[in-house]
Amino acid sequence: MNTISIDFQPFVEWDNSPFILFSNRGKILYLNNAAEILFGYVSKQELYDIALAYAPQSFGYKTTMLTLNYDAFNFYAITVGYENEEHLSVRFYHTPRVKSSVPLETGKLMTTDINILLEANIALFKTKNNNKLQLLTDQDIPSFRIDQNNFSKLLRKSLDAFRASDSINVNLKLLVGEHVIISGKKESIVQLSIEANGRYNDTDTEIRNLADQSHISVLLKEHAIKLEIPLIQ
Repeated sequence: MNTISIDFQPFVEWDNSPFILFSNRGKILYLNNAAEILFGYVSKQELYDIALAYAPQSFGYKTTMLTLNYDAFNFYAITVGYENEEHLSVRFYHTPRVKSSVPLETGKLMTTDINILLEANIALFKTKNNNKLQLLTDQDIPSFRIDQNNFSKLLRKSLDAFRASDSINVNLKLLVGEHVIISGKKESIVQLSIEANGRYNDTDTEIRNLADQSHISVLLKEHAIKLEIPLIQ
């Protein structure tokens, strides 16, 4: 077999899986683009501690199945390795996005300003609830195609889950570097996050079904509902 010299760093740089190379003192020596985005949601120390906890007992590499969640990032496994006592590397593997069971006919979707649709549904929610609600949105998110009726139902069900909360925070933002494949085309993702000090879970099944119909990924937590919405152009 012929041996040739190849610089593999560009391949690591373009990889969608976060990769970090630490020194034995926890200093970052290298990280790829995906890891740089990840550090917007988790501290360097926490990831270094995870790498130490799951490192092999001797030189080499070890892959461990585990569940990690950092906002928009969901991982199902990591590989930690070292070939000397100076460097420690860790690679995170994304949990595959669940593919919707409902075909999405993008040609029938209406081009929509999501900020206007969001504000309209919040106004409707406020007519029945007196909760303090803070809204933070990115007004630069372009209009995109979505099932307005289904999405409004999803918004109302999601907001209603927090009807007993004293204060609700709603945040809409573009997930930089994150994409999803819709009808064979790579689309950007907008995340809508609704957070409070607690929520009802009696409509979780309805929320999941409504999200599935629009190919929206939903994360249901004790204090939050997060919707990852494909920005279909």
